[in-house]
Amino acid sequence: MRKAKPKKRIILPDPKYGDVTVTKFVNNIMLKGKKNLAYEIFYEAMDIVQEKLQEDPVEVWKKALANVTPQVEVRSRRIGGATFQIPSEIRPSRKQSMGMKNLIGYARKRHERSMGEKLAGEIMQAYKEEGAAFKKKEEIHRMADANKAFSHFRF
Repeated sequence: MRKAKPKKRIILPDPKYGDVTVTKFVNNIMLKGKKNLAYEIFYEAMDIVQEKLQEDPVEVWKKALANVTPQVEVRSRRIGGATFQIPSEIRPSRKQSMGMKNLIGYARKRHERSMGEKLAGEIMQAYKEEGAAFKKKEEIHRMADANKAFSHFRF
């Protein structure tokens, strides 16, 4: 590689729960630099989860995030004129960001009133191992499993 790797930015923990992963999640929710609004949405979702499940909302959210985080993915690789879908493991930082983006993306597509309600609904479904984000993870794993025969072409 010609250039040096960029430095990892230090992410500060969030004010309410004191957790760095919460801040990363809020950064993914955020649109057009409106971080305060993103925090309000996340905390509203956490209040709804607390109300409905009567459990620690951050633990529910972490379990939900773990449930929608894929372990393997398929990557296209061209070998001798044919393109193969090669299953490969995902590095931890990419795993986490894929899980977060799936959870938020499918929450946005739901049909509740506010984004907080949508996010809470998707989190609760992911916690119970159902919902669109969980299905997406299952689909990714199925694809990797179907293309297991090409795993010897690894990069």
